[in-house]
Amino acid sequence: MTVVGLIFVGVAVLLHGYIFVMESLRWTHPRTRATFGISAAQAEATREMAFNQGFYNLFLAIVAAVGMGFTMFGDAGVGLALVLAGAGSMVAAGVVLLASSPAKARPALIQLVPPLIGCAALVLAYL
Repeated sequence: MTVVGLIFVGVAVLLHGYIFVMESLRWTHPRTRATFGISAAQAEATREMAFNQGFYNLFLAIVAAVGMGFTMFGDAGVGLALVLAGAGSMVAAGVVLLASSPAKARPALIQLVPPLIGCAALVLAYL
């Protein structure tokens, strides 16, 4: 179960790294605007907010990735705590998006399902 959990958390880390790139580095580019369904004017008006939000995604990915490293190569207890903090926060953010904007169910589920499966598998592995 540990390997399954780490694979799903790894997917979540990569996904949130990609979200960081879109939100913080490429927010006003046409492809990113299309992904988020916003106009050039909306992207420009929300540029600072997206920049900041992208870093939240990056920091969650970093915490989860460091936790993965500890789980695989160091102290599994520390690793599990970090994975649950980082990936668990990804799950919580996805739930908030789903609850606050049901029309965005697809992106919310994309954001929350991989870390949820990863966290669940890791908790089961260490029970």
